Amino acid sequence: MERVLGDKKAIALMVLPALIIFVGVIFVPIVWTFIYSLFSGMPGFKFEYVGFSNYINMWSNKQTVAAIKMNWKYILFVTPGQVGFGLLVSLMMYFSIKKFKTLSRTIVFIPTILPTVAVAQMFAKMYEMVPNYGLINALLDLAGLDRYIQPFLGQPNTSFGALVVMDIWTAIGFYTVIIYGALVDIPHELLEAARIDGASGVKLFTKIVFPMIRTIMITCLVFSFTGTIKLYESATALTKGGPGFATTSMTMNMYQNAFLFDQYGYASAVAILILAQCLLVTFIINKLSREKY
Repeated sequence: MERVLGDKKAIALMVLPALIIFVGVIFVPIVWTFIYSLFSGMPGFKFEYVGFSNYINMWSNKQTVAAIKMNWKYILFVTPGQVGFGLLVSLMMYFSIKKFKTLSRTIVFIPTILPTVAVAQMFAKMYEMVPNYGLINALLDLAGLDRYIQPFLGQPNTSFGALVVMDIWTAIGFYTVIIYGALVDIPHELLEAARIDGASGVKLFTKIVFPMIRTIMITCLVFSFTGTIKLYESATALTKGGPGFATTSMTMNMYQNAFLFDQYGYASAVAILILAQCLLVTFIINKLSREKY
């Protein structure tokens, strides 16, 4: 083994297949998409070179600008919600639940493995107003809060909130399990020593627990951000991007331009914008993670 690791040719030979796959599956499509973004129209038909016009026109397109704003508003609510609630539930499971911890983790993780369409149908029924009240409107009616009964998926402001709640609920289990695994790795002796020194509650969390799981928290933020910026499945299944364009994301806008309006060049420019945002924010998060706590 040492002879192999010391042989640069052997190392290069082992790395080469993975490098070829990486270039073929990731790098080439990105370059190809960027080239497409410099053209207007659809390949095989009217496909003209327009330079960076697609990127310039993007900021004067009301639907695209609305999608960008909606997507970032969604990220600002959902990413902290997913990771934050995952942290709270994992702390509760680690410090408060003494029995049935495995069962608890299994139950919490169930929403994560459910099909997105099934979850969307379940929440659509909960938000329903006609022909019958869904769970939420039924509870409002039962509590005598008739003035709050409304078509949650039929209004721009409430449909966005309905989508946010669903996507936070779906992902809590995933981040709970990841963070709980990090909590388990904290040496028990360290926690006991901190308690003996008088640390408890908030002080124990801020001085001992959080610094020990900080790397995992950064990873969770990256996972959540890269998932939320690519919002498509849940919004399509629950609201179809509506009402109007209230819940239309950048990915949905890209899809519509490519496959409904045959504007592959413009859609490619939107795709490059999504990629650029992913890389930029991920770089910033990783940069912050290298700083000392």
